Amino acid sequence: MALPNRPKQCWLLQVFKWLSDPVGYMEATAKEYGDIFTSPVVVNLGDVVFISNPQGLQTILSNPQQFPASGNLNKTLQPLLGSNSIILLDGEEHKKRRKLLLPPFHGERMQAYGQLICDITKNVTSQWRVDQPFAIRDSLQKIAMRVIFSTVFGLHDRPHYRQLQELLSARLNATSSPLSASLIFFPFLAKDYGDWSPGAKIQRHQRQIDELLYAEIRDRRAEGESNRTDILSLLLSARDENGEGMSDEELRDELITLLVGAYENTATGLAWAFYWVHRLPKVKEKLLAEIDSLGENPNPMSLFKLPYLTAVWQETLRIYPVGVLTLPRLVQESVEVGGTYLEAGTIIFPCVHLLHQREELYPEPKKFKPERFLERQFSPYEYIPFGAGARRCIGAALAEFEMKLVLATILKQYQLELVNTRPVKPQRRGLAIEPAGGVTMILKGDRISEEKSLVAV
Repeated sequence: MALPNRPKQCWLLQVFKWLSDPVGYMEATAKEYGDIFTSPVVVNLGDVVFISNPQGLQTILSNPQQFPASGNLNKTLQPLLGSNSIILLDGEEHKKRRKLLLPPFHGERMQAYGQLICDITKNVTSQWRVDQPFAIRDSLQKIAMRVIFSTVFGLHDRPHYRQLQELLSARLNATSSPLSASLIFFPFLAKDYGDWSPGAKIQRHQRQIDELLYAEIRDRRAEGESNRTDILSLLLSARDENGEGMSDEELRDELITLLVGAYENTATGLAWAFYWVHRLPKVKEKLLAEIDSLGENPNPMSLFKLPYLTAVWQETLRIYPVGVLTLPRLVQESVEVGGTYLEAGTIIFPCVHLLHQREELYPEPKKFKPERFLERQFSPYEYIPFGAGARRCIGAALAEFEMKLVLATILKQYQLELVNTRPVKPQRRGLAIEPAGGVTMILKGDRISEEKSLVAV
């Protein structure tokens, strides 16, 4: 198969660069070979094509029959998510599952999470201490974990939930560094070769997680029908056209998919937001003025609708999107895309990071400029932080809601500063891109208490 613009470097060197510095690899390769190039870095799929041309992306993403996002191409994720995850489903089965999972992340049900998000944020940050440096990503992980657990399982704080949270964190941390991420891309490395091997630890954590999830499913089935509105209750009550419910295995796979996606990606996006806001005083000043304009105890929905806060969130996910690629597409019939001929069977990865760095779309793309989202609107083929089409992240609306509320709640409450003023570099965290070091900050004081003191004086 003849594939376009193939780099001449040894494939192993390219894989090493992809694992150690994915942003640098993509930008250097695109600079030399253009916005459609062949890459060998997704090892389990062989040579694939990266594309970041908006016109080409429109052709691909608006024609799902010609360029289906086959779940079979996502086998790398099966060891973690399971074969019944929505990410690995296809066709009608995928459509039905997506229709089932979308309601909790939209409309009135999602709005009901507003005060919950603010309360969890205040509870976690109450543990901070003045003048003690800390990696804010750790706190944001705790917030994101508690929010998604409350959403999926409800507000009932069962004893094993905390154990499940700890195990899930350990399981994801086992493949989070650039080096350990190789266990994702080279599945044979993650096999159990004995107690000394990384794969043994990963599989032990996976078994413990599964035991807790299956125990929860059994307990909830035993409870019978209830008026609970959490996602697990919704899935347990769902029936297909034949009156059949989801199996325990299907429930387990969807639960782990929701927990992993919402927890990791939201925390990483928030860490970037806190970095940029505190690195750029003018951005922070403008954002604080907008948040403070709502008064002392703003309604969560009023915060969510703030235009500059929205622009800050959008620019955060533009400059360093958490996921640098969308899920892959498969060329069904030979076709020309963006002036490049692609044969049937070619696997395409729309490249979110390179799209978001295009100079003609985003002048001075390396600069953090929220105003660009106030000055114009971008099409679904120019700005895709959550993917696009039928495979767009089902939790995108909740992620936006949560990121805005957490950022606004903390900024309104606390005075924070970056410990180090040097630019933070993007680094791999599993399949995502995070700020290196987790963004070390220091708490200087409580804004609300100080403002009240000044008023009293």
